[in-house]
This record gives sequence, structure tokens and C-alpha cells, in this order.
Amino acid sequence: MTTPRQAALNMLNQVLAEGRLMSETTTLRALEGLDGPSKARALRLANETLRNIERADKLLKPHLRKLPAPYVQNMLRLAAVELAQGGDAHGIVNEAVALVSKHKKYGSMKGLVNAVLRKTAADAPGKFAIMRAPRLPKWLRGPLSEAYGREALAAMEAAHHAGAPIDISVKSDAAGWAEKLGGTLTSFGSVRLQDAGQVTALEGFEAGDWWVQDSAASLPAQLLDAQAGEAVLDMCCAPGGKTMQLAATGARVTALDASETRLKRVIENLTRTGLTAEIICADALTHESSYDAILLDAPCSATGTIRRHPDLPHAKTGDGFSELIELQTRMLAHAASLVKSGGRLVFCTCSLLPDEGEVQVEEFLETHPEFSADTSALERGGIDPAWITQEGGLRLRPDYFAEQGGIDGFYMAVLKRA
Repeated sequence: MTTPRQAALNMLNQVLAEGRLMSETTTLRALEGLDGPSKARALRLANETLRNIERADKLLKPHLRKLPAPYVQNMLRLAAVELAQGGDAHGIVNEAVALVSKHKKYGSMKGLVNAVLRKTAADAPGKFAIMRAPRLPKWLRGPLSEAYGREALAAMEAAHHAGAPIDISVKSDAAGWAEKLGGTLTSFGSVRLQDAGQVTALEGFEAGDWWVQDSAASLPAQLLDAQAGEAVLDMCCAPGGKTMQLAATGARVTALDASETRLKRVIENLTRTGLTAEIICADALTHESSYDAILLDAPCSATGTIRRHPDLPHAKTGDGFSELIELQTRMLAHAASLVKSGGRLVFCTCSLLPDEGEVQVEEFLETHPEFSADTSALERGGIDPAWITQEGGLRLRPDYFAEQGGIDGFYMAVLKRA
């Protein structure tokens, strides 16, 4: 029977050795056979290890003459992080040894695992507590340092290491749901849960009263300000958080995505929440119609979501980003062609890279004089005027609201057609 540690090790090996994202590892049955609480624990173990690989390697280094095979190294990392965070040393070491001993190729290294972890357990918590927040890889650290400066970069790395609470968007009465679930309200009107546990078991989930959505991710749909009866397009809609926000306004929502698999998730979410939208599976670049308002959450590097997805810096290398940026440019131009006269378009990406945000909108405005950035839409509670960028967009960073648990890094702009 698979244990949470075994599942976590499986996910780590796929992320670190094969370059897969965590979402791909779970699709590949990494959590098969585990019940809800065990799945949650496996994910927590894997994510905590990914957040703390730099620290784990420092703890292990004095006890290793040379690096072992990746499978064994990842087992040591997983166990070291658990030990450093105060886990039961006896249980952690014993299971780590057992898992390695069962491996056909590396079973002979069980003695090494036992010796290294018993030495690491002695001083891991003390050393761990005084280590710096782990740094981002060079392929990402360089561009972010250039864009925001070293001080801001250090603050973002600290936010990434801290992880993320669970934010939910509610159909109505956010204050009431915050009280029911023991949460707090964020500056953007989401309900924040610090220790949510198994989300699907919480009151209101099955009834469809709310859905999980980072507070920053909820803002683009709020800025679009869809009105009842308006024709609204959610372009690249999956997994559907923004679609549900738009549908809850009473607008006539079209939810468009190129992936049938991802659209199944959108349909499931709409069904659970009792909200409706027209679902279209098609390439966004070939879709033709006209709309009062369009929300384009474009495919991007997702570098703004690292506090929730610590696998991303390890599974990606920065390759392919230029193709993504080109796709965003084409999608933005096509979306603009679908906006009715006097209509509006919100462009957003969950990226920290200016090339996927500020630069995109600056160049768009230069080539589309019929559009202008509506900065008045950004004059609302929770938004610091200092976050409004030179071209008229809004830049959010993970270190904003750090004392309350931070937010995802996002860029968004409200573009109005004359």
C-alpha cells in the first residue's frame, strides 16, 4: 500500500529528475490509492521539500562524501526537511530506509540512508531555523533582480518560501463565509483560510457556495466589471475561477478554451456552483464573435504562482518563454478585434516577468490607437497607487500583503475601446 511519504518521493523524482510539474505527476497517478487526508499530506510533504531543497542539501552535505543517485538523494531531502521541521525522527528514518531498501537498483544504499539521516536528525532543526530563505534558480533570479532590484527579489523569495494560505471566492456574503469557516477577508474581497485542511470537506464546497481562487487571481474579473446581460468572453478560461466570477454577475458568459480535458474541470465547477456559461472548445486565435467585455488570462510562465507551486522553478528552465510571449501578443491582438465599440478588455498573466505584462501592454497600445489603458478602473480599495505601472497596468507581487500571507504575482490592465 502506498504511503504519503512514498507518494511524495514519487512526485519529487518526477519533478526533479524528469522535469514534470506537480500537476502532471498527480495526473500520472502519483496519488493513486490514497484517501483524501493522505493525499493532502503527500502533497504537503512534496511541496515543503521543493520549497526547502537548498536548505536540505546544506543539512545533508557534511554527511555525504559524494552525491548519491537522484532517487536516494530525493529520499534524503524529503526526510531531512521533515526532521528539520520537528517530525518524529524514528518514524521518518525507518520509513526512508525501508523505501530505499525496496528499490531494485538502490536497495544496497539503505545503510547510507540510515547513517546520514541519524546524523542529520541531531542538529537539523537548529540549523534549519537560521538558514536564509532559499533562492530562485539563476534563470529566473537574474531577470527578476533586473526588473525589481535585489531588495524586492529577496522579499519575493521570502514570500515564496512561506507558502500560501487557501483563498476562496464566494458567490455572496464573503464576510459571512469568513465567519463560518474561521477565515479573514483579504483586501480584494476573498476569504483567506490559514489552516484549511481538506478543502472539499469544508462547509459550502459541495453546495457550490464558493471555489478556491487566489485573491490576486480574483481581481481581473472584478476589474472587468461585467454587468448583467452583457456578452462577455472568458478567453483561455480553464480551470474556471474567473468564469464563475463572471457568471455570478448575471452576464451572458462564453467560456473558451482549447483543451477538452481542462474544460471538463470548468464544467464540473460550473455544475457544482449552479452557475452557467456557454462552453466552447476551440483555438482562441480562430474564435470569431463580438463581445461587450473580454477577459484574456493568457498562457504564461506562471512565475507569479511559485508560492503555491514550488515545483515550477525546478521543473522549468526558462526555455520556451519567447514562444509564450509571441503567443500572448497574438492572442491580445485577436481579443481586441472581438471587442465591441466602447467595450473593454482585461489582459492578465500570472507572471512576474515584465515581458509578459508591462511590455505586452505598452506595445499593444502603440499598435492599437483605438484602445487606451483605463487607470480609473484601478482606483479601488486594496490597490496601492504605487502598483500602477507607467503604461497604465497593475503589477502585483507575492511579497505584497506579506504579513497576511502574500498574494500571487500578477499583471493586469484594463483596456478600453473608443
